[in-house]
Amino acid sequence: MNPSTNCTTSAIEQVLNVENLTTSFRVDGAWKPVVRNVSFSVAPGETVAIVGESGSGKSVTSLSIMRLLSPDMSRIDGRISLNGRELLSLPEHEMRKVRGNEISMIFQEPMTSLNPLFTIGDQISEALLCHSDMSVKEARAETIRLLEKVRIPSAASRFDEYPHRFSGGMRQRVMIAMALASKPKLLIADEPTTALDVTIQGQILDLIKMLQEEEGTSVLFITHDMGVVAEIADRTVVMLRGEQVETGATADIFHRGKHPYTRALLSAVPVLGSMQAHDRPVRFPITDSTTGVVSQPIETPDTVSGTKPLLEVKGLTKRFDIHAGLFGRLTGRVHAIENVSFDLYRGETLSLVGESGCGKSTTGRAIMRLIEPDAGTVLVEGRDVLSLDKHNMREMRKSVQMIFQDPFASLNPRMTVGQAIAEPYLEHKMGTAKQAKDVVADMLVRVGLSPDMANRYPHEFSGGQRQRICIARALALQPKVIVADESVSALDVSIKAQVINLMLDLQQSLNLSFLFISHDMAVVERVSHRVAVMYLGEIVEIGPRASVFGNPQHEYTKKLMAAVPIPNPDVRREKRGSPVDELRSPIREPDYQPVQRNYRTVSDGHFVAV
Repeated sequence: MNPSTNCTTSAIEQVLNVENLTTSFRVDGAWKPVVRNVSFSVAPGETVAIVGESGSGKSVTSLSIMRLLSPDMSRIDGRISLNGRELLSLPEHEMRKVRGNEISMIFQEPMTSLNPLFTIGDQISEALLCHSDMSVKEARAETIRLLEKVRIPSAASRFDEYPHRFSGGMRQRVMIAMALASKPKLLIADEPTTALDVTIQGQILDLIKMLQEEEGTSVLFITHDMGVVAEIADRTVVMLRGEQVETGATADIFHRGKHPYTRALLSAVPVLGSMQAHDRPVRFPITDSTTGVVSQPIETPDTVSGTKPLLEVKGLTKRFDIHAGLFGRLTGRVHAIENVSFDLYRGETLSLVGESGCGKSTTGRAIMRLIEPDAGTVLVEGRDVLSLDKHNMREMRKSVQMIFQDPFASLNPRMTVGQAIAEPYLEHKMGTAKQAKDVVADMLVRVGLSPDMANRYPHEFSGGQRQRICIARALALQPKVIVADESVSALDVSIKAQVINLMLDLQQSLNLSFLFISHDMAVVERVSHRVAVMYLGEIVEIGPRASVFGNPQHEYTKKLMAAVPIPNPDVRREKRGSPVDELRSPIREPDYQPVQRNYRTVSDGHFVAV
């Protein structure tokens, strides 16, 4: 069956058919609709993507299909049929037989979906024992077969391990094995790759494609990443504020999308290789989701200045001891960062890029002395940060500020955003309470918010607005360097573009220097002057952005770039051929002595480890 013709087939031929789905929640005693009149279908063996930003109603739609919403606080209207069988009218005990058997679901965060008190083998076996007549022995054998199918190395020996012993990518594989245990007709994947590094994301997408081909499973894939949509979806449903604004074949949506919001989503997707004609960072083009007017991508002015680095890092090393046994014997060390060296100039953005566990966030925290490094030097304007006492360290932090990945966790929920922004200003005695109020208003305006928002609390803002507030708080101390640790990774694609544009504007107006920590190669290419690639705690390649992306030398750099989804369905890659191995462990024996790295010069300022 040609997926592009599925919309013309009758409802009974569809695996899933959704008609005029409306989901409402009880708010202050009244029913408030959050998803309105959504209709689509999924054919046998087809992948349909539901795409939109946070709050668009994607996940509520999937939870409505599974009937996982609280019946006391929610109401579902319309029709949802699976192979012609109406689901909304089923008694709950019948619906329990459908869940995990005919329809399975993979959630965004596998660690919250897996029970930490049970082994992963027991949790997968449970699904088999609930929905089949298997014995415990047969369920164990089938579970090991499923773990091998989703490429878990040494599956038999890992049956009895607990979730915390697995990496994020491996935990997501376990969730896929659990979802596929009963050979469901429909697999709902709710943002299954959003929290994963780009290489692990590529492996999970390949895995879903492979299993779909082998089992003939239909997939409803929910995401905000248009690159992933181009890679995997046959048809696409675009949602905005609870409504379906456009539906069609994925190629048509990408090339001939009619709704302004669809075009806004597509224009905000960073495309790897699009910066070849530019020497400096370039602002994202922003499409107005109402009018469809697209702003032009603007190359930022040259802000890099000075012959002496503003921040100098030399030989930075941090290891974490591992103790085990009754007497806490030293059994090993985590070599988190090993002999890391780089310079950062005034007005420059240097990006540290790599997968989770490579040491990039530890590097940022060690520079800030949020953790104490074991060796090395950190100089800010020639001043040795690591030798400063507590008082002088507080003074130094006025010059170097940090923005964290999760803005909600970074803000005190009991403080208004005005108090949160003013707090460091007042703590450092930079002015009076009245002056702080003026600073708060100025900072909010600088990050694109209004001064009257100062009296609101963090929960009253969206994720993108909260990240702007964190940027405003960092700017209140007038820093020279900002360490941005995965500061846009958790944001929707269009919000991410707006926040990055804001950071580039602030760099231009305030001559800021950014140490930009990320695993997103396409974003790194857009914002960087120079790039340093980290692997197992070491910098394996560093150089000007154009040189590193135009002529990557290290195998790990090439692997990161090859894993980036291409937001074009016409050049969809059937299989990346990525190895399924996770990032190798940085744990070493207590007496391990690391090899001293030598670097080969590729071109001016471009070095690669050999």
